[in-house]
Amino acid sequence: MSHAPRDRSVASWAAEATTLVLGLTLLVVVIDGLPLEVLSPASQSFFFAVGGVAVWRYSWWLVQAVRSTWYNRRVFPRLRAAADAADAAGDAGRPPELFVLCTSFRIEPEVTFQVYSALVREAADYGVPTTVFAAIADRTDVDIITHVMEEQGWPENVELRYMFQKGDGKRSAMAEVLRAISRRLPAPGALLVSMDGDIRLEPGTLARSLPFFHIQPGLGALTTNNSAIVTGGDATREWYDLRYAQRHLVMSSMSLSRRLLVLTGRYSVFRADLATHPDFIDLVENDQVSHWRFGRFKFLSGDDKSTWYWLLKNGWRMLYLPDVYVSGFEELPDRKRFFASTTDLMRRWYGNMLRTSNRAIALGPRPMGIFAWWSLVDQRLSMWTTLVGPTMVVLVTLFVRPSFIFAYALWILFTRGIATLILAWQHGRYSLLWIPLIYYNQVWGAMLKTHVSFRFNRQKWSRQGISAGEPSDPIAVRRQRRMGLVLHGFAYGLMLFTLILASGVLMPPDRLAMTIAREQPTVSREADASRWFALRLADAPEGAPVRLPPGEFRLGERVVETLSGKDLPEQQDIRGTDNRLPTTLIMSPALAARLEGPAGSRPAQGATCTTEAPCRLALDQHTLTLVNVRLRVETATVDTAAVSPDRKEQPTDG
Repeated sequence: MSHAPRDRSVASWAAEATTLVLGLTLLVVVIDGLPLEVLSPASQSFFFAVGGVAVWRYSWWLVQAVRSTWYNRRVFPRLRAAADAADAAGDAGRPPELFVLCTSFRIEPEVTFQVYSALVREAADYGVPTTVFAAIADRTDVDIITHVMEEQGWPENVELRYMFQKGDGKRSAMAEVLRAISRRLPAPGALLVSMDGDIRLEPGTLARSLPFFHIQPGLGALTTNNSAIVTGGDATREWYDLRYAQRHLVMSSMSLSRRLLVLTGRYSVFRADLATHPDFIDLVENDQVSHWRFGRFKFLSGDDKSTWYWLLKNGWRMLYLPDVYVSGFEELPDRKRFFASTTDLMRRWYGNMLRTSNRAIALGPRPMGIFAWWSLVDQRLSMWTTLVGPTMVVLVTLFVRPSFIFAYALWILFTRGIATLILAWQHGRYSLLWIPLIYYNQVWGAMLKTHVSFRFNRQKWSRQGISAGEPSDPIAVRRQRRMGLVLHGFAYGLMLFTLILASGVLMPPDRLAMTIAREQPTVSREADASRWFALRLADAPEGAPVRLPPGEFRLGERVVETLSGKDLPEQQDIRGTDNRLPTTLIMSPALAARLEGPAGSRPAQGATCTTEAPCRLALDQHTLTLVNVRLRVETATVDTAAVSPDRKEQPTDG
């Protein structure tokens, strides 16, 4: 395996040291604030909802990691040996001619110079007749490329052609070049390199990537590993490098099935006879989708998804080369606004993915295999399952136990730490900044995916300053946007409601509670709630806390009588509400004699039972732990049985 270019951008040592100090500080705070009862039965609903989804998500991610390792360590080395042998055979293992499609739009002159210098040098060293089509937008690019050719001595095997873009996006420029190549009648076995104008080919890129087409007749296209040369701060540098590390893992895993999820526009190689097929060219130029809400609209960007889809539906194989690197000159649209710029980029990337995945899923497993097909399905599911954990934690923190936020923070540090270590093992380097950045990519990325999934007709390309996808009628635009907001809100609201029930924040009423609500809407201080309280304990699910609503509830010795002989746990948690309307239990003196207050002794008049200082009520064979409950001891004896809420008024004679 070759190593990544040495000039790829990484964070400074000062940034890494600062992140280490902040991370250790956070770890100390989290461990100190971790609730002692985090693993108690009362926490089962939280861990079932969060942990169950996490097991599913991380087991799938682990499958990808294992497949990636197997491909890189076992499968690909054999492919590499065969490709190197074919290249060593000379002309017999090389294509008869090579075409290069390089598109650029107002890229900095120094970048353009480096890109074309590396490209021309690679083509000259490879020795195959090569035609470079430079799809440019500025006359200055012509001067720069001409200077490159002069510096390289105008290699005899390299021919240069220019094509000026219309300014309506990359797709039309690509289609024009592909038609021009088609008119030249490429020789059988000819190849096409499609690359962006900000990608620098590293030495040996062509010699180490093109022979794979000779040894695999069914191979339609391939792509390579990426490295980033970033203009920006430490966070920006590591954000790009982390994305490339994640890309490497997924691409390696998918390549084991000889299918990929995208043929990146940065650098991909196609068979020329496929790339010049009329249907291929038409899809690149006019790719569109018909939607029940948006109608029919054309794609603005995402040409790499269109080329990928054409090969996928026609059954051609694809391959990822993990040991061949190309270096991209990366820069955020606005260097000073990390959040806004990364949001714009992710919104565009996810939009391209969502606009294409539905029709790819509709093809079924047959043309791509079950693993690749399920990976596409998983892309649609993961944007929702990723939000389960954060949403659940917000609910539990706000309404059940504020200290659970510390348990979740510890979970994030542990799981993302392990995930980034696995990525680093395969990528070849590690950064502590990856831990917060991977969480940012996952959670904020999932929120953006769900947002875009209801608005994927809206397209914008920051570099070219163009947008498309929405109707020309402002009224229709507003109607589409309102409908997207409603559908998005309904979908997330449904998930939120499900998690509210799962977390116990909102409990569905049982039969007993509905009966009491019909017979007596409120429980007054004069009413005896002893039987209702006892039956609430008896009906509680095993291991789950009994939650009491806000209000004042009068309890007497009847609680003990009702629970006598019931098969209940020896220990039971009782939880009230801790808000503006607290839960207050008014106990008779006889029942209060069984009470142990927060200080460990019987309260004389009352007490406040909290999470840190709970109270306990001994009921013969059962002990109740009271949390978030206010207690008050009666000072006078009242015949509570006469006004019990479960006793209906009897008719009298006369």
